[in-house]
Amino acid sequence: MDNGISGAALKALEDMIPGEREPENGDYVGEDGLLYCGKCNTRKERIIRMPELIGGGGERKVPIICKCQAEKEAKRKEEEQYREEMNRLQRIRDASLMDAKYRAATFDSYLETKDNRKAHNVAVKYVDNFKSMYEQCQGIIFWGPVGTGKSFTAACIANALLDRRISVIMTSFVKILQNIQNGDEAQYIAMLNNAKLLILDDLGTERNTDYALEKVYNIIDSRSRAAKPMILTTNLSLRDMLEASDVRYQRIYDRIFETCLPVEVSGESFRRISAERRFDKMAEYMEG
Repeated sequence: MDNGISGAALKALEDMIPGEREPENGDYVGEDGLLYCGKCNTRKERIIRMPELIGGGGERKVPIICKCQAEKEAKRKEEEQYREEMNRLQRIRDASLMDAKYRAATFDSYLETKDNRKAHNVAVKYVDNFKSMYEQCQGIIFWGPVGTGKSFTAACIANALLDRRISVIMTSFVKILQNIQNGDEAQYIAMLNNAKLLILDDLGTERNTDYALEKVYNIIDSRSRAAKPMILTTNLSLRDMLEASDVRYQRIYDRIFETCLPVEVSGESFRRISAERRFDKMAEYMEG
């Protein structure tokens, strides 16, 4: 019967169908005549019925993957996916503009005091409940005096989430404004919004020009419109933000408080304490 397929094509189709598998160490033939794996004792062959146009039809043994080989392949794919994800997150971390001094910040190295205990607890719970925080577009604004560990607390959140393969970008408005001036603003803001969490450090240190404040508002507004959470740090007091008389600042702070919980980080300046300790050690060394 002319089936419209050339002999060469039929031969190619037949060659594509694998033949019986050669036994490996420990493999054996079961009572059903099929090859079994000597390790997991599951089949390495099955029988299929061939179409009549290939080899006259009939049945043929073809190789299949046994249980231990399937598990090995699944593990290989999982490890490959993990490596790819880690590489992707490393690229995100490298592109985040996070200061090098914060890349090693972890909750394990967090110096908890009575003044920052609330901020520490909020930060830990935020990480543990990030799925819910993300779905609710819930952010935080850490506020308080200079040097009390606001940026370090935010960096701990960033690194903890990155360890869980959640994309985070941590940068500052000063750096963002520099990058916007040197490139495509829409593309840059889109890149920021691709991250599941955006951390904006040192709100209030940017220049107070109309241009700068408009860009700050646009960044915060675009993040809110994307329904993605953000965390901010600032040396401003809560009163400074809630009672701002300048309309340009009012619209920025109003947008922030729509989605961000204010958390105070108070206490003595860690920077000043650290500097005093270094001074005392140096004085002891020089005088000793």
